[in-house]
Amino acid sequence: MFASIEQMTGLNWKGQGPAFLVAGGHGATHWIMATFYVLVPFIREDLELSYAEAGIFASVFFFSSFAANAGSGALVDITGRRVLLQAISLVIGGGALFIMGLAEGSWLIIFMLVFIGATNNLWHPAAISYLAERFPGSRGYVLSIHTLGASFGDMIAPLVAGVLLMWTTWQTTAAVCAVPIFAMAVVLYMLLGGRGRGTSAEDRVDDDAVGGLSIGDYIKGILDVLRNGAFLGICLMAAFRSMAQNGLLFFLPLLMLDDLGFGPILLGVALTSLQVGGMIAGPVAGTLSDRTGRRPVVLAGLAATTLVIAVVPAITVPTPFVVLLVFLGFTLFAVRPVVHSWSMDLVPKEMGGSAISLLFGAQAGFSTLVPIVGGLIADIWGLETVFMALALCMGIATSVAYMLPPGKRVS
Repeated sequence: MFASIEQMTGLNWKGQGPAFLVAGGHGATHWIMATFYVLVPFIREDLELSYAEAGIFASVFFFSSFAANAGSGALVDITGRRVLLQAISLVIGGGALFIMGLAEGSWLIIFMLVFIGATNNLWHPAAISYLAERFPGSRGYVLSIHTLGASFGDMIAPLVAGVLLMWTTWQTTAAVCAVPIFAMAVVLYMLLGGRGRGTSAEDRVDDDAVGGLSIGDYIKGILDVLRNGAFLGICLMAAFRSMAQNGLLFFLPLLMLDDLGFGPILLGVALTSLQVGGMIAGPVAGTLSDRTGRRPVVLAGLAATTLVIAVVPAITVPTPFVVLLVFLGFTLFAVRPVVHSWSMDLVPKEMGGSAISLLFGAQAGFSTLVPIVGGLIADIWGLETVFMALALCMGIATSVAYMLPPGKRVS
């Protein structure tokens, strides 16, 4: 099996260790928000909030992530400290989730979501630019491994949180779920950050292996990125796609508990099924895009996802609903690593951190109002209408992708 993977990807199996370690850290970042999404219906009930009021929580997260965009990419590219910054983002995010467990009202939750959102936008520029720099000929594949980690975190967290919620409060669940985040931060830095102190260039595998830029070179580089029309088009497409994805992750638990009557365990199983599809799709789509190009894979995934989102509210029986979520996860998350690879293809490697920061900033900025506006729609017209609006967002993303020039084909 390992020989087949090596032949397909062109990478030695043992040499892929750093990619899987960073993927584990990515899983930890997604574990945080996946836990929170499961907690939202219980927080809403406990604090007696409307859908729109509950949506403020997620909007704070996205706005904080958007605001952090102003400095995170520059911090990564100027300092070059990619692994250290990844570890720091995990420690702060895990700490915020733990402190959230002490909350008795909305304000502490909102304050902690500010930190979680900011560290989320610190993780991605550091991690994705690190992987793109280290594996330049197999970006689609290694960034699909990065996405695989996200899907794993998104898959396991709802199950763990769902089981805990059967026995304890949402506050205790938040605190307990923070513990693995700290462990992952320590493992990541010890295995990658520490080795960066090696004496030879080949031994230095962490962020220190990539030198930082001077202020002058950074300003010139970021201006070149901002003049890159194809890259900006990818940011726009990714922003509309992110609106739909983040809306799904926020409103699916509410739909399942409030409209479909799912309990905590079934809720966890259903959300896990969404990520099962994503775990299958990521490596397949990433490797395929390395061979055939980015644009065809992105177009197919976006178009299929648009149709599936529109169907979701019509399925009310648990088993078919779970099966549909597996397919939705496949089409939705197949696109994610390919978009990241496509954006990295279009910018100089030394500007990778800032490019990813701009990409995620666009995604977070467009997503900021989705929970609140979606909540208002749900309060007035019902949750089913929200999913029609999310399908529209994904349809716009598909149209933008269609108008983009073909992505760079990696030989």
